[in-house]
Amino acid sequence: MDRPAWAPEGVDMSRPSPARMYDALLGGSHNFEVDRQAAEAGKALVPDLPRLALSNRAFLRRAVRFLVDSGVRQFLDIGSGIPTAGNVHEVAQSIDPECRVLYADIDPVAVAHARAILRDNDRAAAIEADLREPANLLEQARETGIIDFEQPVGILLIAVLHLMADEFDPLGKVNALYDAVPVGSYVAISHLTSATRPDDAAKLVENSANVSRIGLQFRSRPEITALFGKWEPIEPGVVELPLWRPESDRDQHEAPGRSLGLAGMGRKA
Repeated sequence: MDRPAWAPEGVDMSRPSPARMYDALLGGSHNFEVDRQAAEAGKALVPDLPRLALSNRAFLRRAVRFLVDSGVRQFLDIGSGIPTAGNVHEVAQSIDPECRVLYADIDPVAVAHARAILRDNDRAAAIEADLREPANLLEQARETGIIDFEQPVGILLIAVLHLMADEFDPLGKVNALYDAVPVGSYVAISHLTSATRPDDAAKLVENSANVSRIGLQFRSRPEITALFGKWEPIEPGVVELPLWRPESDRDQHEAPGRSLGLAGMGRKA
């Protein structure tokens, strides 16, 4: 199996990654055959899976615009994945060029591609870090100088917490981030849910274990709401992806009542 020129040395090309599968669902080009096969297996079970990916991406863009409008000028995007059109820095810096963005991901392909894109952007950077080790992640973030932890931070946990089993204490990780940022900071979370389509959720859980070998945690609305922990909820609370402050019909990639993802935002008051 030939390694593409854009893939860092040492990347395991025999095992799919969530970041590269998500890239494949969005029609990106920075993925391997094993990622495309895993994505196709998911689509065979749930044909509208690409709409979920688009809906999640649309929520990210709306969340960033909301945060900039709320005065946030720096973003920590954890589990950022492969950069595609409508990246956080593109959205934020199109509104205010002074915005700073730090991407963090466990996948070296995602980090390498992000660094290539950001080479000429002195207000954005990428680090390889694991949310399961928040102290190390935060220390790396401080070392970049991109994030000033004395000023409000917009933390983005987009489609990442459902990759963390309960045994890794996802709520504890969210609370650790809360403790690290000042009042006026926000967190945005999107998460796969079993609330709307339990049968399809069960199919994808089985597929993730048997085919893609990636453990997915589809959680209920109360479980996802609980993950916000200490953060004060922002209206409209935890809702289906296309229902979180839609800006136009273009945000409606999934029909209400059919979304496999929930999303919300919280503020440190």
